[in-house]
Amino acid sequence: MVKIKVCGFTREEDLVKAQELGIDYVGFILYPKSPRFVEWGRLERLLKCVVKAKKVAVMVNPSKEEVLKAFDMGFDLVQLHGEESYSFVKNLDLGRVIKAFRVKEGFKVGQEWKGVYAVLLDAYSPQSYGGTGRLTDWDLAKRTVEEGFRVFLAGGLNPQNVSRAVGYVKPYAVDVSSGVESSPGVKDHKKLEEFINAVKNAPMD
Repeated sequence: MVKIKVCGFTREEDLVKAQELGIDYVGFILYPKSPRFVEWGRLERLLKCVVKAKKVAVMVNPSKEEVLKAFDMGFDLVQLHGEESYSFVKNLDLGRVIKAFRVKEGFKVGQEWKGVYAVLLDAYSPQSYGGTGRLTDWDLAKRTVEEGFRVFLAGGLNPQNVSRAVGYVKPYAVDVSSGVESSPGVKDHKKLEEFINAVKNAPMD
């Protein structure tokens, strides 16, 4: 089955519910300009609530020291959501890096990125690093999957469209944030359950 990553957690009760529902990855935003940003002090308390899912630190153009700090805190993976170059990323533990790309027409993932844990494809926005609710180009994502990349599909997914996205793109995982929220950082438990059920019941042939 396609894996599920839910991003932008800020509350303990949402983490508990998401894990009860069986998600695979929980994402925390470590980018101060995001409305879902979690400060390091609060982060420690939230991380203690994560007992089943893999913990992902979402960072934008971090320093190497910041990435290492995230690993030291107990994160399983870091998701680099800025303009990080391969020359920067190759000096990290590649197998623990999800490299996010904000894609627009004509975009193609370079073959060098096959060494990372996964690539995440998100909708392009000149104003924002993700969490916009805009749809990603599913045709481009499908081609990236067919080229042999492990793809996390993000961008505008919600309980109403995720089944179609999974059936068409056939990604390794889907990533949702605003599509299961009542407000930034506050997860709607009904939407969360509907989203997860839609993924579990999505056609994959």
